[in-house]
Amino acid sequence: MQYYFAYGSNLHHAQMKRRCPKCRYIKKHILNGYQLTFRSKYGACDIEKKTGKKVYGALYVISKCAEKRLDIYEEYPTLYKKIYFSYRGNKVMTYTMVRKTKLVPPTERYLNIVKQGYKDCKLNIKSLQIALQPVAHLQR
Repeated sequence: MQYYFAYGSNLHHAQMKRRCPKCRYIKKHILNGYQLTFRSKYGACDIEKKTGKKVYGALYVISKCAEKRLDIYEEYPTLYKKIYFSYRGNKVMTYTMVRKTKLVPPTERYLNIVKQGYKDCKLNIKSLQIALQPVAHLQR
């Protein structure tokens, strides 16, 4: 078992249970020193280092089997790579995009899944709205 930090569509509890049936949501968590962005052809969530910024997300406990399932969903190692940080002495895994391509707005469907995830985890929706500002003027 290991810790996993979700910050995009994997915040959605029902979706995470489908992907990783035995995963366990622990709590909401803030990752300092990173910012939430949207990129790739999907307008999918990504995180990138940014001093003074923070990403609102959630900690889950997942199995090695669940991690392999997430790897497939996240197109690891082609689209996303893994990074690690420490939380209370525990190693936490999360994903970040390999290539920092141009910013792209998310599809309405994807954004609705992320918004539901914010509700599921009781995250501040304002932080998502702030992250969307750089792509608000762009066309899909």
